[in-house]
Amino acid sequence: MTDAKDDLRVYLQDARDVLLWKLEGLSEYDVRRPLTPTGTNLLGLVKHLTGAEALYLGAAFGRPFAGTPLWFTGDAAPDSDLWARADESREDIVSGYRRAWAHADDTIAVLSLDAVGRVPGAPREITLHRVLTHMIAETHRHAGHADIVRELIDGTVGLRPDGVHVAPYDPGHAGRVEEAAKEAAARCS
Repeated sequence: MTDAKDDLRVYLQDARDVLLWKLEGLSEYDVRRPLTPTGTNLLGLVKHLTGAEALYLGAAFGRPFAGTPLWFTGDAAPDSDLWARADESREDIVSGYRRAWAHADDTIAVLSLDAVGRVPGAPREITLHRVLTHMIAETHRHAGHADIVRELIDGTVGLRPDGVHVAPYDPGHAGRVEEAAKEAAARCS
């Protein structure tokens, strides 16, 4: 029999690892540059999730993380958690994320899944189980964003550097998808 809390933590850790792997081997410019019209960038995703872990798996359970980012206290510009300033180093942002997740893992370890907390500013109490479910979804969502951004940078895809869970690259695939889209659009017009 497996431990439900440990299963949830493993799924969260898998997404954390994927997110950081997406930074490997890239230049400072590539980890910071916006690749969508809304500015999505790899280092900004890491910075954002650092704050989310500090908030949801720290402050919400009366376990503040020493280094909770300013964007959660209202002392920062809007969306400042979604990009890295030139004076913020990749190493500091990544190490801050690792520290936040270690703090979050301590919270997970010491509390039961039915422990109740309250996200600052939220109207109702929530359980650790619900928060963990939320953080898994949030982190996997942003790992998916990172996957797309990394593919736009250099074509690298997948959950891990070994390419597991990814079909072999087929240069004709995108063309087939485009043709199917055009054909479907023509049928509907």
